[in-house]
Amino acid sequence: MATVLKRPGGELSQRPLNFFWVVDCSGSMHGDKIGVLNNAIQSTIPEMVAAAEGNPNAQLYIRTLAFGSEVSWITEGAIPVENFAWDDLAATGVSTSLGKAFDMLASELTIPPMSERALPPVIVLLSDGMPTDDYQSSLNKLLRLPWGKKSVRIAISIGHDADDSVLAEFAGCSELVLQANNPQALVKMIKWASTAASQVSAPASLAASSVNPLDEAFKLPPAPLVLDMNNIPDINDNDVW
Repeated sequence: MATVLKRPGGELSQRPLNFFWVVDCSGSMHGDKIGVLNNAIQSTIPEMVAAAEGNPNAQLYIRTLAFGSEVSWITEGAIPVENFAWDDLAATGVSTSLGKAFDMLASELTIPPMSERALPPVIVLLSDGMPTDDYQSSLNKLLRLPWGKKSVRIAISIGHDADDSVLAEFAGCSELVLQANNPQALVKMIKWASTAASQVSAPASLAASSVNPLDEAFKLPPAPLVLDMNNIPDINDNDVW
């Protein structure tokens, strides 16, 4: 059941904001990389909860998709952030099935299961390598979907072997590909991406519209959400990956 907020003149349900972790679990992530990733995401959950509490117009839901030789959802469905618990991922396998991951993500961004009332989803993709399957057609299909096109997409490039050109295709621009070449950088980028994205809300242009924004609140937003890129942390540590 949707959370109901009190508003002058009546009640307004919070709009769902779906946040997806899409994590490379191929063999090259084994060891420090997957260990740091697991610890960083686990530690940032309380910060995501706090950030979501500061965004009263939205109810934040979390889901994790792991991809490597196999691709699977870690939970059966989206979980409210206040109830979300991170399950540590293991890195195994010899392939990186990013195309299949995009296919499975696309299946969750159709209507249904996505709601027309939702805010554009946030997708954070983390990878240290390059796809070993046909990712291009799957990415094109994802970005043709209304919710795929309007999603906030962030990529975290782990180490020097990540294919940043593929990550930039996913994110839509190179500025949304965050570099993490050592454990300290990965922790900082995960924390920034998770908490910044937890705070996104309806476009400012909506409030300035001549149309009542409360009447428009349950329609598909006319443009992608804008993520504030001014507060990305500086990384001065020596590269180790």
